[in-house]
Amino acid sequence: MNTLSTPRSPMNGTTNSAAILGDLVKPVIPSATTNSPVILSEAQPAPSDRSSSLGWERSRKPALSLSEGTCFCFCLLLALATPAILRAQFQPPTEEELKMTADPKAPGAAAVYLYYEDITDYPNHSYSYYERIKVLTEKGKDLATVSIPYEHGVDKLTNIDGRTIHADGTVVALTAKPDDLMDVKTKGFQMNSIVFTLPSVEAGSILEFRLKFRRDQDFTLLPTWKIQKPYFVHKAHYYFLPGNFSNMLYAVNLGSDTSASGAKVIQDKKDAFTLDINDVPPEPDDDWMPPLNNLSWHVQFFPNTGVTTAQAYWDNIAESWSAWVKDFTKPTGQIKQAVAGIVAPNDSEEIKAKKIYTAVMKLENTAFTREKSKAERKKEKLKDIKKAEDVWKQQAGSDDDIALLYVALARAADLNVSAMKVVDRNRAMFDRTYLSTYQLDDIIVILNLGGKELYLDPGQKMCPFGSLHWKHSWATGLKFAGKTAVYVTTPGITYKDSQVKRVAELDIDEAGSVKGIVRFIMTGPEALYWRQLALENDEEEVKKQFNESMRAYLPEGVQADFDHFLGLSDYELYLMGIVNVSGNIGSTTGKHFFLPGLFFESRAKHPFVAQDKRIIPIDVHYPEFDQDEVTYNLPPGFTVESAPQDTSNTWPDHATLKIHSTAKGGSVTVLRNLAYNFTLLDPKEYPNLHDFYLKVAAADQAQLVLTRAPVAKGN
Repeated sequence: MNTLSTPRSPMNGTTNSAAILGDLVKPVIPSATTNSPVILSEAQPAPSDRSSSLGWERSRKPALSLSEGTCFCFCLLLALATPAILRAQFQPPTEEELKMTADPKAPGAAAVYLYYEDITDYPNHSYSYYERIKVLTEKGKDLATVSIPYEHGVDKLTNIDGRTIHADGTVVALTAKPDDLMDVKTKGFQMNSIVFTLPSVEAGSILEFRLKFRRDQDFTLLPTWKIQKPYFVHKAHYYFLPGNFSNMLYAVNLGSDTSASGAKVIQDKKDAFTLDINDVPPEPDDDWMPPLNNLSWHVQFFPNTGVTTAQAYWDNIAESWSAWVKDFTKPTGQIKQAVAGIVAPNDSEEIKAKKIYTAVMKLENTAFTREKSKAERKKEKLKDIKKAEDVWKQQAGSDDDIALLYVALARAADLNVSAMKVVDRNRAMFDRTYLSTYQLDDIIVILNLGGKELYLDPGQKMCPFGSLHWKHSWATGLKFAGKTAVYVTTPGITYKDSQVKRVAELDIDEAGSVKGIVRFIMTGPEALYWRQLALENDEEEVKKQFNESMRAYLPEGVQADFDHFLGLSDYELYLMGIVNVSGNIGSTTGKHFFLPGLFFESRAKHPFVAQDKRIIPIDVHYPEFDQDEVTYNLPPGFTVESAPQDTSNTWPDHATLKIHSTAKGGSVTVLRNLAYNFTLLDPKEYPNLHDFYLKVAAADQAQLVLTRAPVAKGN
């Protein structure tokens, strides 16, 4: 097996020799295309912002995540309109729309939006959305099912009007009662979804529906218009009347190099904002994309706090937030007493930092357990957490509470630490022109040891000391130092810190039956994923999910039965999963017996192979070093005729693939090492990425061919 050495650091560019990858370079981080914010009026009291006015997405995905527009949601009060009312509310279709079977502006599209409308009226607490969609293929019929999330007990959906128009002009009204399904329920908060399906949809149909909403209390969040949809949009109209809350800023991203880029947001004399836009391309839908908040077209509104630059805004936030953190993490007598019981006077700074980290990791992290209700807290006489000492006293807190407790304890131990608030990179990318603290998600810690900064993630249960959860790596946020906000991008993960090794010992009989044990050895993000999953689920659920994950690695006809983990509770060491495998493998032709040469890759769905070109940046989340070591114990009487050829494919400074096989006695061992040390790539690097993975896919199709030895004739 190859040994790993330190690659070029993604952050500082220093170089060492690497046996596997050679010299690795800092990955390209695409910059946002968002324009500078526009100041609309003088500073006045303004409400907080909200992350999305859309609030719902068509159910083209298995489930709608809360990050896909849940901030503008509504409760169920449904009144299904009669056909007569529908005729009055909907636009009559044109002959051209009815006869359309394809759209030259969207070649090959399954559907197109003929019209989209989003109207928000704050003074009247009213909201309406109107869509007209032409279904062009069978796949486009999926758009008939709509899922609308809403905040239960707060918002009201007053009515849904819908109809399907067939190509011959026949109209079928929506009359079925929608389903009301609970999605998420926590203390004092519940999200439901209303799901309905437009009737009698076929290729060639026009889908049309209007949604009307009302909220019975004031809104505290400002809208974001999501301009791009899953399919091409011919025409769209957006309208926002803020009423008394007319003093605000907005940031615009309407793309470039298209006719739609000439569209502008217009503010009228009533301080209403309008956007009319035509020919909007579909939202990007490639595999392995970064979060689209900075890439997709949008208009974001946010309060005007009286500042004229983004830096001034974040400096103001830094000053107030730093003061709050200083107060929360104040080294009180109880905190100092706690530190005295954790560290020894003669401990080095590094030993102190590690001991404090171990201590806070032992606390109950309510981000991974059930948070106690008000009634439970009252019964146990637990006060609300307002300072770090409250977290230590209760031996429990949220992820951010525990991160700030670490800061308090470290400062009490005379360590140089700072708190930093970052964006969850699995959800979004930081946009400094979007002047809202709502985009900052989690608190991490920066520890200075001997002049060297070390990034810690004490709020992430089971995260090793000196590591970050991958969603906090290459993540931009703010390090608050006094009255100045410093933009910081956290360091990335390197392949040597993210390894998965699969070791299989397999017994094969002459009928093709296989039986053996697979050991999954993991460090870094994969180990953290399974450890955190085990915190939130029982043993049976973890076993179920591990077995499901194994399906992607095992050949057709082979089943996995997860047995147990080793090292589950020791987050500073590797994690090993033990899996029993069995089933049937290979095929026979005459005297030949064919087996998959790369056992774990025989059903692999290689990324970046099918797509020739790409215009969207690539985000693989984190680098990884995958190592496979498979030993086939051959059935008696068989020998190896051919095995996977030795392979060495390299994409300089980025990735490498090595394959080697060895036959010895009655067994053959195949080694496969795939290492890639990039996270974010610019689209201009896609041709090289595509070419490399074509070579990987071809190499992974290699077979192991066995031959039955001739039987010696008797005398």
